[in-house]
Amino acid sequence: MKPLALLLSVCFILFLAGCNTMEGIGKDVGAAGDALEKSASENKGY
Repeated sequence: MKPLALLLSVCFILFLAGCNTMEGIGKDVGAAGDALEKSASENKGY
């Protein structure tokens, strides 16, 4: 029974780490998009 509990614990920890990592990537991509949009707006030729 202990190996099963250990396996489930490790899977749960990896799942939580994966969720936090994907959330961080989403925020980084969003910030990069916002910066690109701001730069494009500031450098319009018209």
